[in-house]
Amino acid sequence: MLNKLVTGTVDWIDARIPMTETWNKHLAQYPTPANFNFWYFFGGLAMLVLVNQILTGIWLTMHYNPSAELAFASVEYIMRDVPYGWLLRYMHSTGASAFFVVIYLHMFRGLIYGSYQKPRELIWIFGMLIFLVLMAEAFMGYLLPWGQMSFWGAQVIISLFGAIPIIGDDLTLWIRGDYVISGATLNRFFALHVIALPLALVALVFLHLIALHEVGSNNPDGIDTKVKKGTASADAKGKFTFHKQYSGKKDIIDSIPFHPYFTVKDIMGVCGFLILFCGVIFFMPEGGGYFLEAPNFEPANGLKTPTHIAPVWYYTPFYAILRAIPDKLIGVMFFGGSIVILFFLPWLDRCKVRSIRYRSWIHKANIAQFIVCFIVLGVLGALPATPLLTMFAQVGTVGYFGFFIALWLYSKNEKTKPLPTRLTFK
Repeated sequence: MLNKLVTGTVDWIDARIPMTETWNKHLAQYPTPANFNFWYFFGGLAMLVLVNQILTGIWLTMHYNPSAELAFASVEYIMRDVPYGWLLRYMHSTGASAFFVVIYLHMFRGLIYGSYQKPRELIWIFGMLIFLVLMAEAFMGYLLPWGQMSFWGAQVIISLFGAIPIIGDDLTLWIRGDYVISGATLNRFFALHVIALPLALVALVFLHLIALHEVGSNNPDGIDTKVKKGTASADAKGKFTFHKQYSGKKDIIDSIPFHPYFTVKDIMGVCGFLILFCGVIFFMPEGGGYFLEAPNFEPANGLKTPTHIAPVWYYTPFYAILRAIPDKLIGVMFFGGSIVILFFLPWLDRCKVRSIRYRSWIHKANIAQFIVCFIVLGVLGALPATPLLTMFAQVGTVGYFGFFIALWLYSKNEKTKPLPTRLTFK
């Protein structure tokens, strides 16, 4: 009786909205390359952290007061008086850093396996738009605690727009909503952080997934997956039926259903991630001063400048590029260019081979120096500027942009290894 009721309800819904078809096409029966490895955890983990940020953010807004007079006190109230408010706040603040950790690793996986190349250019573009909106979302949220570093960090970043010729001063005034960082700034940042940017983020994630499932997932070999004739078929409702079971290397077909094989694998990744995530929340929520800085435990004071103003760790590579350029306008151009150039990666890489496994040693060395430069810039961006560190930052900046220039130069005639005809398993 209950089974008939459930079946009837599902059929009634399916007649009005393609729920089962969508479920099968985009999750349960989605054909997934069988050789996914560790690097393919991070897309799913990014979704998990996004849900965490939305849910904890909703609960935090119930007790937060977006006014210059009460914002800092309301955060203290959440931490001290709201039942489990400290947990929600630390889940949200740690979640922000965790979001960028998994996003950077997700982008790195796309970089080494060539997931940005044809026909997946639009997937990469949507992913970069997600990254851009996420940076704006984190920046808006960083001001909300109304602590010293929040206030002065916003002051430094917003002032950068003043370097833009002709419109700079008006643009800076428009962003602040006042002639100085004030309650008006806090209010508009709050509105953008809790409503506008999350809506844009969710919409872009949806488009990212739709674009991915239209052309199919890339894999560590960077070759198009194949399904043996007669081993699988799709019906009119999008159900992808596999006629041969996954029973070992001899019987492997290149694509297998996402469920149950990769749902189980992703659950293992989620468990490992949650162990680390909870470890940070319960034992080191400030992250050694990188997740929550000491000055941010002091209320914002426009008359008292912190000893050293630096952005949160996930902005520091780009901040180091900004500081490496003596001229403010040129520095802002390089600062923005360091992000914009990532959008053009699908067209800068002219090689037909996608995966680093079959690319030349030149490409591997280029990626290695790029990662080293990015990490070094991240470290330098968190430290006070000195002549020696500025020189290192300039070298790192050359290495960062040099990656893209070198890639465009050598990729067209790059000597690569022969590609396998079928997926390989290592």
